[in-house]
Parts: sequence; C-alpha cells; structure tokens
Amino acid sequence: MARPETIDVTAAIERARFGRFQFAITALCALIALLDGFDTQAIAYVAPVIAEDWQMSMASFGPIFGAGLAGLTVGAFVLSPAADRFGRKSVILVSMAIFGVFSLITAWAGTMNELLLYRFLTGLGLGGAMPNIIALTSEYAPARLRATLVTVMFCGFPLGSTIGGVLSAPMIAAFGWHSVFILGGIAPLVVLVLLVVMLPESVRYLVARGAPAEKIDRIMRRLDPAIAAGGPRSYVLNEPKAKGFPVRKLFEDGRARVTLLLWVAFFMNLLVMYFLVNWLPSLLRGAGLPLQIAILSTAILNFGGVVGAITLGRMIDRLNPHLVLGSAYAASAGFIALVALGASDLWILMPATFLAGYGVVGAQIGMNALTAGVYPTAIRSTGVGWALGVGRIGSIIGPVAGGLLIGAGWSTEWVVMAAVVPALLASAAVFALRRHGHAGAPAAAPTLAH
Repeated sequence: MARPETIDVTAAIERARFGRFQFAITALCALIALLDGFDTQAIAYVAPVIAEDWQMSMASFGPIFGAGLAGLTVGAFVLSPAADRFGRKSVILVSMAIFGVFSLITAWAGTMNELLLYRFLTGLGLGGAMPNIIALTSEYAPARLRATLVTVMFCGFPLGSTIGGVLSAPMIAAFGWHSVFILGGIAPLVVLVLLVVMLPESVRYLVARGAPAEKIDRIMRRLDPAIAAGGPRSYVLNEPKAKGFPVRKLFEDGRARVTLLLWVAFFMNLLVMYFLVNWLPSLLRGAGLPLQIAILSTAILNFGGVVGAITLGRMIDRLNPHLVLGSAYAASAGFIALVALGASDLWILMPATFLAGYGVVGAQIGMNALTAGVYPTAIRSTGVGWALGVGRIGSIIGPVAGGLLIGAGWSTEWVVMAAVVPALLASAAVFALRRHGHAGAPAAAPTLAH
C-alpha cells in the first residue's frame, strides 16, 4: 500500500501563484465588506431626515447610533469564537442573513424604540461578518501579500459607505428614507445565495479541525494546480492546536501585552471613526451646509479610507507596520482638527475630510491585517473578533458622547475637535506595539488532516 504524501498547507499557500481562486475569495469577501459598510453607515445618512419627519432633535439619535454599534460589539464577541469552532463560512452566512433581514425590517420602523431594536439586531450580523472575512482572506493569502490582500479586501467596507453616501441623497429625495434600508436588506440576501455556492471554507481551518483529507484535497488542487489529483495524501498545519477557551489563548504564550495594546489601538481609533461617520453629516447640516454636501463629506471620508487602505497596505508589507500605522494615526489627528476649523470652507473641508479618512479609516483597515497576522489559525478569528469587539465599545462611546456634547451646547467646531485626543492615543498604542513586537506562537507538533 502506497505511503500517503504529506503536504504542509502553509508552505503550499506560500509557494502557490496568486491566481483566480485566491482572487475570487478576496473579491467575495470584499463584496461582503461592501454590503457591511453600506448597512453600517445607512443610519447616519437617513438620521437627519428621520429627525425632521418625526420632529425630534438630532441629539436624541446618540442612543440609536449606539444601539447599532452595540450589536456590532456583541456580534464580534460572540460570533468570532463561534467561527473558530464551526467554521468561517458558516458564521459568515449566518451573519449576512441576520443583517440582511433586520436591515429590511428597519424600513418599517415607526418609533424610536423599534428603530433602536432593529439597529441592534442588524448590528449583530454586521459584527459577526467582519472578523471572519478578515480571517478567511488572511488564511488564503501568502505572507508576502497578506497585508495588501486584507486591506484591499476590506476597502469594500469604506467603499460601501461611500456608495451609500452617493446613493442615499437621491434615493431619499425620490423614494423616502425607507428605501435606503430596503436596498441594504435585499442586497445581502441576494449575495447570500451566491456565497453558499462559491465561497470555500478556510483550508487552514479545515486542517486545524481534522477535516477529511479528501475535502481538503479538492480545495488545495484549486489553490495550487501543481498538486495532482489521485494518490493517498495527508495535510498538516505547522501551528499550535488550541484547546480550551479560545479567548484565554489571546493572553498566553507571550501574547498578553500585544493583545492589550491592540485593544487600546482598536478602542481609540474606532471611537474616532464611528464618531465621525455617524455625526459628521448631522453636524455639517447643523452648521448650515446643504444635506447633499453634508452626506457627501462622509462619503469623502470613507473614500479617503479606501485610498489609505490600499497605499498603507503595500507600505505595511514593505516597511515596519507599527511605524506606518502609528504615523497615520498621528497625522489623522491633525486633519481632524483641520476639519473642525474649516467646516465653513469647502476648499478646506473636503481635502481635510479626505485626509482624515485616509488616516482614521485607512489605518484601521491596516490594523485588521496586522492583527490577523499576530494570531495562529486556531484562534485567529477570536483574536481579530475580540480586537474589533473591544474597538466596538469605543465605537459605541464615540457616537453617544457626540450626542451628549451636542446636547450640552458644544459648537460643531469643538465637537469635532474632541476626536483629536483619542486619535493621538491610538497612535501612542501602535508605537508601543513596535517596542513589544508581534506575539510569537510557540513551536508545536503539526496539526494533521487525514
């Protein structure tokens, strides 16, 4: 009987040429990110219109913004460890079904309590999808391209927010605010059918969980055509196999300080990011700018994030990632201040908003890639998900704090200026990561699929 050929999956991924299979995975995950970005941002675009329709103050929308982000937080905390047990693809599909259905239902909200509940439930799905598309893209990417592919993929998120900004104003004018949520619900449910057929499970995850070699073999031959069909074969993954509660593993084997610093950076920057993307349209509308310009400013912020993610991703693959990202966060603080001071001058406001998005949104996407590379396969989704979950706590505090500042009578200028401080703290945390370096995974016996 022939002796089985043993193939190291990590080595196979590293040597395989980047082809149609890897591109398709990256593109599908980018499409999920785009829909995620559209649905996450939708409430900010329609909030000024709902406030006018329901005769409410904009300050009262702080809890509504916070409810959606609370759902994102719970989704990230709960569904990311679930993916390390049940698979990336399964959790992605469940997450998309959740945020598609509840975004659609949001279109028929008639009270603030209904709106709050539906945004929370939509957020559960949005929060569960994010860490898993990051993990799945990372696990099919060779190390030489990992940061680039993850950042390019996750550009779908700010691109979805940008598209939402471009489409929302004419849709609201033509069909009312309900149409934004109807589109945000139908689109992911249609794409869900496509993903069931086309999206593969992570091959690293399958090996780590001891899936049958035949199932892994079908994926590996699509990944690397040099692997011929037929013949007994086994697959190994030279990474430690996690046992027990996966969250505890984030603090073992020298990972504790790195995990905590990542959490600080995520917390502070997502506080800034969601403060800006939720409140900027309403703040600029309150400052006297037309609704179309107020919405466009947030689209420009997210477009800056797309450009920032692509360029910063390549820089992360080539240079010290901590220096790149720490500098981007520090620069974004200066551009946020410029947004605050130049709100009345479009020639200052729009370039400053673009550059603030370049640093805040673009560097956050780069942090996602950096975090995916810190943790081994067995806890990667948990590591990314909990970093995003802790960041989501900041993303809740940001919009709620914005509502409190507006309610306290702060001017637009000073409300925006308040975001400078957490941007600088995020920069400090990333520079501190540079001193500690990455968490190293200890050597361990390879995980075997047979």
